Amino acid sequence: MLFAVSMTFIGQTIVSIAAPSIIQELNLSSSGMQWVVNAYLLALAAFFALGGRLADLLGHKRVVVIGTVVFVVSSALCGAVPDGDGALAWLVVFRATQGIGAALMFPAALAVVVAVFPVERRGRALALFFGLSGALTAVGPLLGGWLTSWTWRAIFWVNVPVAIVALVLTFLARIRNEPRSEPLDWPGAVLVVVGMGLSVLGLQQASAWGWGSAATWLCIVGGLAVLALFVRFELRTRHPLIQLKVFADRAFAADAAVLFFAMMAFVPVFFFASVYAQISLSESPNQAALYLLYFFVGFAIASQWGGRILDKQGAKPAMRLGTAVGAVGFALWAHKMTDLSVHDQWPYVALAGAGIGFLLAPASTDAVNRAIDASYGEVTGITQTVRNFAASVGLAIFGTVLTHVMTDRVVESFEARGVPESESRDIARNIAESITGNADDRQPTGDGPVARSLREAMGTVRMDFAEANQVVFACMAGALAVAFVCSLLHPGTRVTGAPDERDPGPGPGGPSGPPGAPGWAEPAGPGGAAGFTGPAGSPGAARPTDL
Repeated sequence: MLFAVSMTFIGQTIVSIAAPSIIQELNLSSSGMQWVVNAYLLALAAFFALGGRLADLLGHKRVVVIGTVVFVVSSALCGAVPDGDGALAWLVVFRATQGIGAALMFPAALAVVVAVFPVERRGRALALFFGLSGALTAVGPLLGGWLTSWTWRAIFWVNVPVAIVALVLTFLARIRNEPRSEPLDWPGAVLVVVGMGLSVLGLQQASAWGWGSAATWLCIVGGLAVLALFVRFELRTRHPLIQLKVFADRAFAADAAVLFFAMMAFVPVFFFASVYAQISLSESPNQAALYLLYFFVGFAIASQWGGRILDKQGAKPAMRLGTAVGAVGFALWAHKMTDLSVHDQWPYVALAGAGIGFLLAPASTDAVNRAIDASYGEVTGITQTVRNFAASVGLAIFGTVLTHVMTDRVVESFEARGVPESESRDIARNIAESITGNADDRQPTGDGPVARSLREAMGTVRMDFAEANQVVFACMAGALAVAFVCSLLHPGTRVTGAPDERDPGPGPGGPSGPPGAPGWAEPAGPGGAAGFTGPAGSPGAARPTDL
């Protein structure tokens, strides 16, 4: 299962480092490339809950195999994208189907892990499973940089041998396939896909359509309205796609909010930082990957500390520390971007990574432990949907900000050198939409005064791009600051595996309350609430007094 899910996490960020190379070879626009990255994240978020329900209905092993096959076939087709006008559509479609494969694979793989490990060993297994997610998300750009030095197409083809190993191991493990006969919430599945898709479409296309466009706001408001309708429908239907009642637990709601605003920065940072390194710092893909290694080092070290804080003090201190450190790290990183020096930036890159490392595993683990009459898979489906939707929203919003600020900065630079405003605006828009890092290749020729002014202005494009990224990373710092406020809303209660270790304090997640109230769990069957399995009264069964 670890082999299977490793592809899904690496897939979230591996494309980022190859973005300039893909843009240049396939002649894509910057916003088009953002869709290539975002199609995967959006499909993963929109279909994750459906993947979890299909795993229950069709059997976990079967859905793992189906998801792996869909993922690897889509990966191979992404790597085989032809040159020409249809390249963007080809990549976006198969990146989306790649995300659907991941959405099928991950919850089914998680359910397998829950099913095969007894309760006394499950915590360690899930800690490895969840810990791998953050680590491999950060490793993606490093692997991408190495593969891109050969060909960017290899970032997709590398999944083929990994998938073959995953499928062979899945069959050798002799996992039992146990389908269940239950209804599937198709209306809910359609509503969540349409709502997420419309809202992200509006946010991402705002740079092209403009914030004053009716189409922009129709998509954003329409998408949010559909999501509101989805929530209303899920709360009333007998067999919902997502158990939204878990949000009645204040601690779970705080965990989800922290994850949402933190993930707005975590996954998009790899796209923006890798392109910044290759354009403003004039780094190669391999060097850009090493630039992001500082982020990963901070993340890896802080993840260990975050786990210890979770074990000793609970999730709230870890989330509070992580969001604060992350906000400061991203803000200082943004401040130093115009220095155009890796030497001046690396401590703040590492600090930003440490902030995410402190909070990611504690917030995810605490959220899963607060399942109310729901399985690990169901609650993880909610948290993963939140995480991936947040990453899609972050990429869309920050991409729009980058395009607007970049255009304004380039216009100012060109006008300062005497280039007419209309011509400056056209050139700036073209540059912002087709950045490949090779600004010198687009320098105008000729000996006229306008041509000379344009050549001089092109030299400032790298600084203009750095200033635009400065605004984006300041916004990421703002997202972490909002996450810090959300962490303060966590009641601080703890949920542990043994009854005598539980926090006896009052409030959501505390021991009191009637059946169905926040913090209360029904006796669960296999894969049951908060990880406690077995019939009522057996070891590991959840009782009202446990929580």
